[in-house]
Amino acid sequence: MTDIIPLWVSNRHIHLSKADAEALFGEWFQLTPIKDLSQPWQFAAAECVTLKWPKWQIEKVRILWPYRPQTQVEILMADQFRLWILAPIRLSGDLKHSAWVDIVWPDGKELSISEWMIIAKRHIHMTPADAEKYWVQNNQIVKIKCWWERWLVFDEVVIRVADASSLDTHIDVEEANAAALPQSSSVELLLNDEVRLYSSSNQVYA
Repeated sequence: MTDIIPLWVSNRHIHLSKADAEALFGEWFQLTPIKDLSQPWQFAAAECVTLKWPKWQIEKVRILWPYRPQTQVEILMADQFRLWILAPIRLSGDLKHSAWVDIVWPDGKELSISEWMIIAKRHIHMTPADAEKYWVQNNQIVKIKCWWERWLVFDEVVIRVADASSLDTHIDVEEANAAALPQSSSVELLLNDEVRLYSSSNQVYA
């Protein structure tokens, strides 16, 4: 049986901590949902911020809900060359020794953060039942095969197992463009010959 898994393609975005959100918006501010995300109880908000560096800035970076224990910015590989900054490729929450950025809210409020910016490592969300079905474990590294117009196999895809998950593969828009993948598509799960596990340098969120 071919192991087909849905795909979700993400652009650059930001997850805010509650404390940083209150510093930017005020204590009683509520984000405005505009689109549900692939994972349960998560949404993209109408509100956006600007990411600012000395050399350049990126406007209209969307905020995602829910709030996180730490603010986290996820950019694209090409943003590094545009902005003259280096960000590591990591799983969500693996932020130690990552890059810094200033966050600017449209009313002019500015928040400086350090070690909170990464390029998202491609991964697959699944429940424990899914992991048992596909014969994988949390943090295992697998491959995925994309068979659209640009046939491509991605290695270094990390399995992320959590109870409150929905089965899908997460890659960013640059990776999707490389394989000519539309947002509403799927990929095939390929297991590596030997089990390799992802080693993180910090707490990793499910």
